[in-house]
Amino acid sequence: MRTDPAGAGGHDLRHHGDAEVRDDGSALTDLAVNVRTDTPPAWLREHIAASLSGLAAYPDGRAARAAVAARHGHAEERVLLTAGAAEAFVLLARALKVRRPVVVHPQFTEPEAALRDAGHTVDRVLLREADGFRLDPAAVPGDADLVVIGNPTNPTSVLHPAATVAALARPGRTLVVDEAFMDAVPGEREALAGRTDVPGLVVLRSLTKTWGLAGLRIGYVLAAPETVAELERAQPLWPVSTPALVAAEACVGPRALAEAAAAARRGAADRGYLVAGLREFAARGVRITEPAEGPFVLVRMPEAAAVRRRLRALGYAVRRGDTFPGLDGDWLRLAVRDRATTDGFLSALSRSLLSP
Repeated sequence: MRTDPAGAGGHDLRHHGDAEVRDDGSALTDLAVNVRTDTPPAWLREHIAASLSGLAAYPDGRAARAAVAARHGHAEERVLLTAGAAEAFVLLARALKVRRPVVVHPQFTEPEAALRDAGHTVDRVLLREADGFRLDPAAVPGDADLVVIGNPTNPTSVLHPAATVAALARPGRTLVVDEAFMDAVPGEREALAGRTDVPGLVVLRSLTKTWGLAGLRIGYVLAAPETVAELERAQPLWPVSTPALVAAEACVGPRALAEAAAAARRGAADRGYLVAGLREFAARGVRITEPAEGPFVLVRMPEAAAVRRRLRALGYAVRRGDTFPGLDGDWLRLAVRDRATTDGFLSALSRSLLSP
């Protein structure tokens, strides 16, 4: 691990997987975006549609806030509903008074982009492939008063032990843990969302990945009441729409939690199938970051940019890795899909790789 200043390497922090499937990519089979494909389910679509008759009234988030609080065993004052996790990163960057923010990379780039846009100078702790992209808390500068880390981490699919992440906490420091993909981990093991004993802990959750609600924008923050109040003051009035609030309440209910748990188990099995298929290409230079624990897999291969272009020509979109600090042009991120889709992708990958 090493610490780098912000901006090193010229990575495009605003590039995200959806760029791969816009415009001429809209007809491609999508392995670039980490949203569950069979979503939103019919029952959730119907629930959201039923809310449209109430659009003349201003949004009232009290029921959704209470439902999220109950889901995690928190008091309501520890919950802030947001227009997706991305809004939460902007609120944190603008509302908190910090001197030395540090972002642990490779990870989702929006937290650093938001901090930089808010005028902060951001340091990076770069996890290394040689260490399996595993976190060593000692690598984070002791005077960092804001630390951001993903768990499981996008794009590495590494699931850090909860105790290791919690070891980053200390008095005077805000520890932001992005758990946007934690509900895709069977049993949500290593989650910190239910903890109140970790000083300065801020956990971010998204409902857009598992439920296919990226276009609706809904997520939430779990933190100490004083932190929630500070972030809430930075929000505009009525920041979350009525349909999104209705979706939030539904997605943390018993039926939804049972469905999400089943989807996590299926996803883990489908990920194992993808990883097993990728291992067949080891002789052709494909290296997998393992163990993968999220709904995506990070792979390294020779001439990955050329492989990505060949895959597009064969009908498959994958996520380039070179926009993530700590990675370069040899990396691709692959979303986990059903086995039939994976079989088709592996066949296309075989045709796209250089001969051994």
